[in-house]
Amino acid sequence: MSFIDMLVAAFKGESARVPLARGPASPWFFADSGGGRAPFEYNAAVRRAYLENPVAQRAVRLVAEGIGGAPLKPADSKLLALVSETSAGQSLLETLASHLLLHGNAYVQVLKDARGRPVELFALRPERVSIVAGENGWPSAYAYDVAGKRLAIPLLDEDAAPNLIHLRHFHPADDHYGAGCLSAADQAVAIHNAAAEWNRQLLENAARPSGALVYETEDGSALTGDQFERLKAELASAFAGAGNAGRPMVLEGGLKWQTMALSPADMDFATLKAAAARDIALAFGVPPMLLGLPGDSTYANYREANRALWRLTLLPLAAKIFAGLCEGLSPWFPEANLAVDLDRVPALAEDRERLWAQVSAADFLDPQEKRALLGLGEMKGTFHEQK
Repeated sequence: MSFIDMLVAAFKGESARVPLARGPASPWFFADSGGGRAPFEYNAAVRRAYLENPVAQRAVRLVAEGIGGAPLKPADSKLLALVSETSAGQSLLETLASHLLLHGNAYVQVLKDARGRPVELFALRPERVSIVAGENGWPSAYAYDVAGKRLAIPLLDEDAAPNLIHLRHFHPADDHYGAGCLSAADQAVAIHNAAAEWNRQLLENAARPSGALVYETEDGSALTGDQFERLKAELASAFAGAGNAGRPMVLEGGLKWQTMALSPADMDFATLKAAAARDIALAFGVPPMLLGLPGDSTYANYREANRALWRLTLLPLAAKIFAGLCEGLSPWFPEANLAVDLDRVPALAEDRERLWAQVSAADFLDPQEKRALLGLGEMKGTFHEQK
C-alpha cells in the first residue's frame, strides 16, 4: 500500500480484515480420520497417480496440454511473451494447470530486472512452498524449502509490487491452501493400481493358484511338524518360480495334488478397474470416452465429449489461471486481459458457427450490437468514412 493510500485509509476509517487461521507448514499431510484409511501425503500420491497410473496421467495431460496449447486473444505483446515463454524448459501454462489439478495450488515467482520490470515468470513446485502468516493470519511472506534450505520470498517488493502470484482452488476447510483433484481421486487410483497388480500376478501364475497338496491316509493321521516344514522347503526350492514352471512332481506317502482355480466372479477385475478409472476421470473433469474407457456411453461421440471437455474443464480452469496472472501483473500491465480465443478452438467451431448464424439473422440488432455479442471490437466508423 502506497503512502497516499495509507492516508486515504486513515481518514476514511478503513475497517481491518478478519483474521485467518494459520495453516500447517505442509498443507498436504492430513491426520488419519479413522476407519483404517491411510493419511493423504502429496509426494507419495503424485507418484502413484501421475507416474504409475496411466489413466490419471493421461487425464492430467489432456487438461494441462489443452490449456498450454490454447490460442490466446490479442493482448499486450510483452504480456503474451511472459505467459508464452517456458518455465525451466516447460510450458508455463501447462505447468500451472498441472499443479492446480494435482496439488490445488500453483505459485508463480515474478523475476524482475534492475528497473523492477518482470522479465520471467517461474512456476514453483507447490509442495515446497508454504505460507508465512502474519499476526492476523493473512500471508506476509512465502517460504520455499529445497535441499534442506528454506528461502524466504517477501510478499511485496520495495515498490509494493508482488514477488509471487498464488493461484489456488477452493478449499472449504483451509484459509490458505487450495484442494486439488488428486486428493479426491487418491482412493480410485489406489483401487486401479491394486487391480492392475492383482491381474499381473494372476497372469504370472497362469491366472489361477497352482493348487494344494492333500495328505490322505487310511488312519486319518496328519503330517508332523518336521515333515510339513521339509515338504514346504522342497516345494519352494524345486517347484516354485518361473524357472520351474511345468516341472513334473512325483508324489508318495499318501500325498495327492488337488488343482485349484478361481471362479469367474473372483477374476472379474475388469469391471472394478473400469469403475475406478471412471472415478479418476470424474475427479479430473475429463470425459471417460476420451480416455478410451469401455462401457461409457454418456456422450454420443468423441466430438461431443471433446466439446464437453472444453466447456466444463479447460475454459473454466484457463479463466482462473489468466485472472490470477492478470491480477498479479496489474502493477505493470494495468489493462491486462488474457483469454482463450474461442474462434480458433476447433472443438468449439460448431458452437461459434451457430452463434454467428443466430446473431446474423437478428434483424433488430445494428452492426455494432452484433459485433458486441460476438465479442468483436467496436467498428470505427463506416467503410466509406474509413476510405
